[in-house]
Amino acid sequence: MSVANRTTFQAIPLAFHWSKMSSTSTSDVVILALGVTLAAAYLFRDQLFAASKPKAAPISSNASKIANGGGNPRDFIAKMKEGKKRLVIFYGSQTGTAEEYAIRLAKEAKSKFGLASLVCDPEEYDFENLDQLPEDSVAFFVMATYGEGEPTDNAVQLMQNLQDDSFEFSNGAHSLDGLKYVVFGLGNKTYEHYNLIGRNVDAVLTKMGAKRIGERGEGDDDKSMEEDYLEWKDGMWEAFAAELGVEEGQGADSADFAVSELDSHPPEKVYLGEYSARALTKTKGIHDAKNPYPAPLGEARELFQSTHDRNCVHAELNIEGSGITYQHGDHLGVWPTNAEVEVDRLLCALGLYNKRDTVIGIESLDPALAKVPFPVPTTYGTVLRHYIDISAVAGRQVLGPLSKYAPNPDAETFLKNLNTNKEVYSKVVADGCLKLGEILQLAAGNDISTVPTPENTTTWTIPFDLIVSAIPRLQPRYYSISSSPKLHPNSVHITCVVLKYQNVPSDNVRQKWCYGVSSNFILNLKHAANGEPVSYLNDNGVENANIPRYHIEGPRGAYKVDTMYKAPVHVRRSTFRLPTNPKSPVIMVGPGTGVAPFRGFVQERVALARRSLEKNGPDALEDWGRITLFYGCRRDDEDYLYKDEWTGYIEELKGKFQMHCAFSRQNYKPDGSKIYVQDLIWEQREHIADAILNGKGYVYICGEAKNMAKQVEDVLARILGEAKGGSAGVEGVAEVKLLKERSRLMLDVWS
Repeated sequence: MSVANRTTFQAIPLAFHWSKMSSTSTSDVVILALGVTLAAAYLFRDQLFAASKPKAAPISSNASKIANGGGNPRDFIAKMKEGKKRLVIFYGSQTGTAEEYAIRLAKEAKSKFGLASLVCDPEEYDFENLDQLPEDSVAFFVMATYGEGEPTDNAVQLMQNLQDDSFEFSNGAHSLDGLKYVVFGLGNKTYEHYNLIGRNVDAVLTKMGAKRIGERGEGDDDKSMEEDYLEWKDGMWEAFAAELGVEEGQGADSADFAVSELDSHPPEKVYLGEYSARALTKTKGIHDAKNPYPAPLGEARELFQSTHDRNCVHAELNIEGSGITYQHGDHLGVWPTNAEVEVDRLLCALGLYNKRDTVIGIESLDPALAKVPFPVPTTYGTVLRHYIDISAVAGRQVLGPLSKYAPNPDAETFLKNLNTNKEVYSKVVADGCLKLGEILQLAAGNDISTVPTPENTTTWTIPFDLIVSAIPRLQPRYYSISSSPKLHPNSVHITCVVLKYQNVPSDNVRQKWCYGVSSNFILNLKHAANGEPVSYLNDNGVENANIPRYHIEGPRGAYKVDTMYKAPVHVRRSTFRLPTNPKSPVIMVGPGTGVAPFRGFVQERVALARRSLEKNGPDALEDWGRITLFYGCRRDDEDYLYKDEWTGYIEELKGKFQMHCAFSRQNYKPDGSKIYVQDLIWEQREHIADAILNGKGYVYICGEAKNMAKQVEDVLARILGEAKGGSAGVEGVAEVKLLKERSRLMLDVWS
């Protein structure tokens, strides 16, 4: 904290010793002492006489630095004043989606009202002066809810400051009287704590006297975050305009980036898919989300016993010598590329097919609003292959601005209709699973089922800077790690079910297969590493444009060494952990690929058991708690994951590991209905109630959130409610809530 009117001084050396003073005359000593006293009184005059004069207004060190041409990089108020910005937009983002919406809000404020915004990662700023936001300014909070109702990593400090009553703003109180704010939350209704962080921000700001503009927005990723945002924003902007006294139409369309083609640039300094400067220069450094490690692919094998319509890949990635460490329950981020057919499709539609290798520079015209989302200089082809998510279903809002660059009036009308008509967009684009390149082809009357070429694809005159602005960054996909470092210290294992499904056809779009970008990237790696033949021809012997293939050799061929392939990865930490005490009972529920982290959990216990048995003899595991796994799949001869491993683990753990399997298309109830994991849990209700209530056991659920996880929680509430002599809806729900609060019921689920 700054101190008002602080006087800085350097100590004055006294050029004598006491021995010398003793030899001087008494009068000299008195004069010298008087001089020292007067000097000290002058130096400390503020402190000595502060009580006799009025206090000066505090001047923050931030303000003095800015006044002197410096500046505290963590002071967002000073940055707003310096850039004449009236909006500050904070985002809590784990995967980049909330940041994307924050930037969209900033762009809309600029285009609608001509108002400039400061888009802030809250991790990079201090919040003591949030109460100093000018009266004509607004604070936006775009907050994702992560995990089980937790703030994203970059918003932890912000939430602590807002929710801690002892935290003081510059007014000396935990008060934000008069602050105007807007909240848009991002969540998923399949999770129990849907949009909890956005709701908490809204509640605590209101409690502190702040005033919300418009309704609180809530986006549901389980259905359509995009549609929720579009439905919310118009009413919010209307309330915003009324509150601030601004009129729409004061802004103008303007580009976020300037793209230039570079005639000459050293080839070794051009990014061709590298994610960091260290990767480009091949210098050593920490491997994390900003600098993923190209991990050699070791073993890669198919886990399904029947693969006529589905695949599941077990992949082992070598991390020896990388400096990467992991623990059981962590996640592995895999950085995929886009399928080559989609890269070619968009290059053709943009008229850039023959310029794919042209080196380009990209500069942000307002770095505070929109940062260049990937390293530059690079090439057109690299941007589309490695850096932006052209494989995602195109959002409705991006289609409107692109319509003005249509090659003909019919194509323009088609795109505008998709942009303005929610029902048509849902039927054609969302149900049809159309990517941006496919939409451009479809609007122009091209056949999207054939391999795209410049000859069969109509060219649009869309500036490349609009493509960079409209399409979000290609993000890593996360997989629960399915190994333990105690058994596999030099490799990390993942269990990846390959996403492949058919779209819903319409009058405009015929039926086609849709492929998940990352899981099919991993499947391609497996095929290449094992030398497995793959046919890209249809029944008529013509190349099938729909089957994805990937540039798995990587930038400059760096991901291929002889017959060995690499994949860029990094580890994300998790709190999904076994209890440290092996005496605690453990219940694990993981149907399908939800079993992945539990393979790591069991391996962790096996490694500990081996050491205990070696050290303490055959009775070492006698007082250990039982670990029980509830697993489910279709059939034990079709998709039983790691079928050949579980028996060995059971033997090594000397009866302390039990497994219960539900085969939904093989074994049935007496009434003919399917058996799922929750049914097996109910059958074991006495053991489960005892393990939880008496043994202080832990419960872990991993897998699909919308149905499985909810139904498992419901049956747990029923078991615990009855065991407590009450009901599922009262005592049972209370026990489940208590387990979560004490981190004894943990979930790693997805929609």
